[in-house]
Amino acid sequence: MCNKGNMQRKTVLITGAAGSIGSEIVHQLNRFDLQLLLCDIAESPLHQLALDIKDHFPNVKFHPLIADVRNYDRMKSIFETYKPQYIYHTAAYKHVPLMEEQPCEAVLANVLGTKNIADLAKEYQSECFVLISTDKAVNPSSVMGASKRIAEIYIKALSNQVKKGKTDFPTRFIITRFGNVLDSNGSVTLRFSQQIESGGPVTVTHPDIIRYFMTIPEACSLVLEAGNLGKGGEIFVFDMGDSIKITDKAEEMIRRAGLEPYKDIDIVYTELRPGEKLYEELWYDRETLKPTKNKKIKIGTGPDYEYNEIAPVIFRLIESAANSEKMALVKMMKEIVPEFISCNSIYSELDK
Repeated sequence: MCNKGNMQRKTVLITGAAGSIGSEIVHQLNRFDLQLLLCDIAESPLHQLALDIKDHFPNVKFHPLIADVRNYDRMKSIFETYKPQYIYHTAAYKHVPLMEEQPCEAVLANVLGTKNIADLAKEYQSECFVLISTDKAVNPSSVMGASKRIAEIYIKALSNQVKKGKTDFPTRFIITRFGNVLDSNGSVTLRFSQQIESGGPVTVTHPDIIRYFMTIPEACSLVLEAGNLGKGGEIFVFDMGDSIKITDKAEEMIRRAGLEPYKDIDIVYTELRPGEKLYEELWYDRETLKPTKNKKIKIGTGPDYEYNEIAPVIFRLIESAANSEKMALVKMMKEIVPEFISCNSIYSELDK
């Protein structure tokens, strides 16, 4: 749970505020005396979020801001105007098959977007920056996962620079990493619900595929608590419980609808999608996990990164995203993240 004393009367920026994670963070912050900056590029969902706050939390001070985290000048104007003290950076592209097709967009949204917000947090002396990462960043098999891992590396390098006293103000840079959240936009559970409602079949990519799941409110509550616990430089890994076979989840949802799997609603297997692997991991083997006072939150300790070594490499990657062809760009990503081994993808030939 977020500490009310620490957050009282702060200005808090939430990027991707109209998304599944962002909007839940907003709702959980509504009970504090805060000024909320709701930043999103999606106009209609952001408008709806603003209406919801006005209806249910009329005393909350907030500003809906149409802005793209990839646009440094626009984001700088927001920092200059409001001077946010806490930042929850949820804005990202997350759909694996789409990002396999468009690696340039994955780099620009997930790497450049993160870099812009983190750099501005440092420049404007924000107290805390929290990156929302994903289990797909661990030993990534997809462009999306690799782009999030590169974002993690940049934040780790920036935090290392702060620790060494090479910045004017000690912004706490924190990473949170967790698996799938139930019923988020575009999630497999929403897809199954739609397929069941239309009479089936329910489609699963592989009979052995497994995933970790957590509810959106629980994940966001842990994100806020991690932002409170972190001193800077940590990767907070959430305990997602036991992994679940996607087939078992599909069968459970069919039964909950009052129907019988394989009789009323069939389950059919398609094939693994580009970039998809059978199982996800929450931490690297080289990361050791330390407990916190919350048994659901552990701290992953891994290697530090030198900012002066990492920043030029990531800058070249971002610069290349606008004009490089797919193979060349993904090759650069693999050089930054050597453990990035493509699965079921045209980029697998780069791993030979």
